[in-house]
Amino acid sequence: MTAEKRLELEEKVIEILRTVYDPEVPVDIYSLGLIYKIDIDDDANLVVDMTMTAPNCPMADFIVDDARYKLESIEGLKSVTINIVFEPTWTQDMMSEEAKLELGFL
Repeated sequence: MTAEKRLELEEKVIEILRTVYDPEVPVDIYSLGLIYKIDIDDDANLVVDMTMTAPNCPMADFIVDDARYKLESIEGLKSVTINIVFEPTWTQDMMSEEAKLELGFL
């Protein structure tokens, strides 16, 4: 896969992740800083490492399923794997400025 194609796919992945929301928070998971890694290998297999705002997040399954369903719709990806990780621990500092503003942290 060319570097240009990989970049194009990564941009689509980010665009899609910006449409996935925790139903309890009015901000997308990408802007919340919950996405730790986006990796697309030469065979177009996508691996996303993400976290939750809390380890016992009651909406975790819903959020992951929504993200996986939407990511699998991206033409050109062979497979999608989403790993839930808790290292490093998520903090409000990981949110985008827009997310902080939306949630009243600025």
